[in-house]
Formats: sequence, structure tokens, C-alpha cells
Amino acid sequence: MTADSSPATAPPALGADPLWSRAADRIREEIARRGLSEGSKLPAERELCTRLDISRVTLRRALAHLVDQGLVTSSHGRGWFVATPTAPAPARDWPKDLESFTATARRKHMRPGSLVLRHDQVTASLDDADRLGVPAGTSLMRLERVRLLNDVRIALDRTLLVLELAPDLVRADFREASLFEELVRWGVEPERAEATIEARSADEELAGHLGIAPGAPVLVLDQTVYTREQRPLLLSTVEYSGDRYRLRTTFQTD
Repeated sequence: MTADSSPATAPPALGADPLWSRAADRIREEIARRGLSEGSKLPAERELCTRLDISRVTLRRALAHLVDQGLVTSSHGRGWFVATPTAPAPARDWPKDLESFTATARRKHMRPGSLVLRHDQVTASLDDADRLGVPAGTSLMRLERVRLLNDVRIALDRTLLVLELAPDLVRADFREASLFEELVRWGVEPERAEATIEARSADEELAGHLGIAPGAPVLVLDQTVYTREQRPLLLSTVEYSGDRYRLRTTFQTD
């Protein structure tokens, strides 16, 4: 998918599945239709992108989802294959790939939602402009939400987005919509993020938003998200209630 600033074509309805999810469904259907057995090789990524009319970033997100489901597997330098059934892997508490809060919730079979505190237009400060690679005073979309899982307050999410990359998002309804999915609908694909994670204590304002005691532990994720063209797209600071969110990952030697 390539960026298109033209507003002539409206995006799909808010209820539509994201592009990577639809691509994953089509790959799954193709495997079943062709009766591909364990170990069968899938077409090359370039061919799959052409068939599905999607970018390689979107394709790899779809394939990663199918890996999580145990349907396909990859072999470095050889391609993608129909996986051999194994015992299901334990659910991950933290995504290894760039994944939105909404996508993580759905993967864990939970209902995402948001209480929108602010959704307006502001100008970039010197610090924000430096991180986003834009001049100070550049128009940004400010989006602040209390993120919900099954109606439970999980985190406070503060986001600043370079408005010129997706100007129509100032009119989107983010009580239910996913920011990442809305960006993809308008031709802007978040590809990677540089993030720091640290523990802090909740101040009175944050405690009030999350319904926790002042001084309670919170896990803070601060990240800069980049487009496929490696341009800074948005800044995001997400403060998770320490007793409602866990971080579990895997480390290994080379």
C-alpha cells in the first residue's frame, strides 16, 4: 500500500477488519482451498503481495498472525511453509511485533475501548519537534485516552501525531476506533517503534484517571513510531496500571 493524500476515496467503514487481518484470512482460505499439507511451501512474498494487493509490511503482519495461530512457519532464506501441528504456544503478554492496544486486546480475546479525554490540534514544542523531525510550531493531533479492557481502566495513553500525514484523523471517533487501523485506512502504515519502558509511581491526576491510589506503581511505555518510509509519525506515552498489566518477554543468546 502506498500513501495517497487524496481524500477522494473514503476509507472502509469503522467496523471493517484491518487489512492485515483480511490478508491473513485469504492466505488461510488459500491453504485450505488448495489442500496444502504440512511442510508445503507458500508462494514467495513478492507474489503474495501482488496477489493480495498489499505491502510487504502488511503481508508480514498477516503472516506473523498466522504463525501465532500455528498455521504457518518460516525458514530463514527459504520462505514460508504450512506448519506442522504442535501444542499451542502460551499466549504472549507483550507483543514482539509493533501492535496496537486494540490488536493486542483482540488477540487476547478481550474487548478494547477508550474514554477520550482530549482530541484536538496543537502545535509542536521544541522537544516534540526535535523527536518528530519537524519544525517547531508544526500542527500536531493530540489524542489522550483512558484505555479500557472489558470496561476496566488499564492505561492512560497520550499521543501526538504529525497532522499532515493523516489530516482527516482530527474528525475520527476514537472511543472505539484503533489509531493504527485508522492510519492504515488512510494509507499511512506504522512500521516500527523505538521505545523505553520504566516503572514510576502514579501522581494524583493519573491515579484519578485509572482509579488507583496515588503513589501506586505504573509501567510507562514511551515510544516514537515510524512510517514505512522511516519518517517519525507519532509520539506515544502509555502509563499502565501496575496491577492490571504484565510484561513478559523472552531473551536468548545469539
